[in-house]
Amino acid sequence: MRRYLTRKLITYVLAFFVGVTIDWGIPHLMPGDPIQGLLSRFDLDSASYAALYKTFAQSFGLNVPLWEQYLDFWRGVLTGNMGISISDAPASVSSLVFAALPYTLALLVPAIVLSYIVGNRLGAAAARRRALDNTVLPVGYGFQAIPYPWLALVVPYLLGVVWHVFPTSGAYSETLLPAWSWTFIASLLDHWFLPFLTVFIVSLGGWAIGMRNLVIYELENDSSRYLRALGASERVVRRYAYRNASLPQLSGLALQLGVVIGGNIVTEIAFDYPGLGHLIFTAITSQDYFLLQGIFIFIVLGVLIANFVIDLVYISVDPRTRLSMQGAAA
Repeated sequence: MRRYLTRKLITYVLAFFVGVTIDWGIPHLMPGDPIQGLLSRFDLDSASYAALYKTFAQSFGLNVPLWEQYLDFWRGVLTGNMGISISDAPASVSSLVFAALPYTLALLVPAIVLSYIVGNRLGAAAARRRALDNTVLPVGYGFQAIPYPWLALVVPYLLGVVWHVFPTSGAYSETLLPAWSWTFIASLLDHWFLPFLTVFIVSLGGWAIGMRNLVIYELENDSSRYLRALGASERVVRRYAYRNASLPQLSGLALQLGVVIGGNIVTEIAFDYPGLGHLIFTAITSQDYFLLQGIFIFIVLGVLIANFVIDLVYISVDPRTRLSMQGAAA
């Protein structure tokens, strides 16, 4: 067990190193100059432009060689100081990311987890009942085929503009200030529901179809036939098939939860929801290298942590993993 976890930790540390290096390198290879983009908003003469450019380059650490910028980036990653946002100076990258992170987590984690639970239950039930299969499968394919940008426009139009049931943009009412009060919490939930609903609908079909196909495969493979030959009840065979089918779904859930930290750009832009996806879009359009790098560090960490957790879950739920570990130890 210790040897297995040690190998995994070494793998994840190397992956983190590569991820951080790529995170630093890609923005530097992008065309354009972020400081030029910042100064282009102002009407400056050549002397003022040159002086401000030099000042900003020094403030953002862009006046030193690339190797020194790389070391400074690692220093910031290890200390949690990712620098100052170019597009929203003098706000720090860390403050902007931590301000947007709760909105993204509160939106995407419940939507993905709930769609995972409901979709797997529906898919497993459809694999056993033909009448349900004839409804779940077409509906699931329909949900998957819906263009997400179209859904993100139609849902708020119907429930917000036409029927006036929910607000269509923002995270809370513009007339309120953030506070721990029932009025503010009710406004948060009111604005949260439509983005949540669109993510839930789109995710549901994939989970249902995936689980349905996996359960059918497990019910018809040789191990299930062997169980039936031994006299096991159909209920036991189905439970065995469901547990085996759940393992690939768990891997998919871990990957989805890992990239949750990156937000959902389409959803957050369509609903003007102030999460990390919206922040990524803002950083790209303003060529804010430091903000992009700070967000991507969180995405790398999220994916690695989610995969490490799923490795631990596999050890606890899959006997084959434990047996392979014992064989490797021997």
